[in-house]
Amino acid sequence: MVRPFKKQPKTNQAAPRLGRSTNKAALGSNAPATPTQRLHKLLAMVGLGSRRDMEKLIESGRVTVNGEVAIVGVGVSQYDVVRVDRRQVRLSFQAALPQVLIYHKPEGEIVSANDPEGRVSVFDKLPRIKDSKWIAIGRLDINTSGLLVFTTSGELANHFMHPRYEVEREYAVRVFGELSEGQMLQLLQGIELEDGPAAFDLITPQGGEGANHWYQVVLREGRNREVRRLFEAFQMPVSRLMRVRFGPINLPPRVKRGQMLKLEPKEVLGLLEWAGLEAPKAPLPQLNQREKDKATTVFTPKQRKRRGTVLNNPPRDAADKGEHGQNRGSTHKKTSVSSKRKPAKNRRIRQTSDLAAPKMQKKSDRNRNRG
Repeated sequence: MVRPFKKQPKTNQAAPRLGRSTNKAALGSNAPATPTQRLHKLLAMVGLGSRRDMEKLIESGRVTVNGEVAIVGVGVSQYDVVRVDRRQVRLSFQAALPQVLIYHKPEGEIVSANDPEGRVSVFDKLPRIKDSKWIAIGRLDINTSGLLVFTTSGELANHFMHPRYEVEREYAVRVFGELSEGQMLQLLQGIELEDGPAAFDLITPQGGEGANHWYQVVLREGRNREVRRLFEAFQMPVSRLMRVRFGPINLPPRVKRGQMLKLEPKEVLGLLEWAGLEAPKAPLPQLNQREKDKATTVFTPKQRKRRGTVLNNPPRDAADKGEHGQNRGSTHKKTSVSSKRKPAKNRRIRQTSDLAAPKMQKKSDRNRNRG
């Protein structure tokens, strides 16, 4: 007897394929909406440039989502295919533990990624990272040395730098001259500068030799050359300025000038807790002893060639074509044929007659009559 055919039970609907639209019309009216994130934010997290640069890149029409030209402010999900100049970009939607780097900046380096004068920048020495970019927490002018912090988290950098959080900055200052008690009290109460009143939260004399004296100062602002201008108000020029602390981060004594140190994951979690930011839910990566030693070792960075953002590069279609609209392959083929090496004029070519004749091997008496 033949058994009747049984219908298979309905299974859950499979996830949408990569590259197809993930709206409710494609998945069905009862399907839950897929969470999306802003496209320019995700492109910036990959390291293609800043968010403002990515907005300009999208406006130029060089970014497509599922084959359609993207617009500024569009949201994408993990099932969408994003391409920049027809090249697919792998986006990261899951937040990872940010990286924090400490750098002892020497004098003579600027804190800027783009400098028309071509001066030495701290960004030329930062190690390369994948799917992210380094953000400088605060700035130091070219004549100021000391603690400089870099991170891959924009939220953490914003908590350090935004004026409403009033994060302390501590400096060691050497000035030409000596402040009186009244002048130090006036610096604590406030002095009117060109861009508004300014004051130190703490100022402590640290001694000195001759006409130079050291002071330890703390303030909660990051205005341009604020420490120097406060001392210059009393006709005391600053001969040396060094930042030794930024919020909860101190400059370790073992990090000398021009050296870097990467913070451990536990220290980064402490910074996120201090800033009131949510830590990633993913477990911390398990490192072996060699990786732990390398992560906590002070190193001297090497200056590398500066890389611009993708916005500074020409579109791929324009770069693949030559001056007359030809492809690179045809142009390269012509140049390869015409670029054969030709002998120089009045240059004698080496001939076979120039080679010395081979010497006859001397046979021993034992092998003389053998074939």
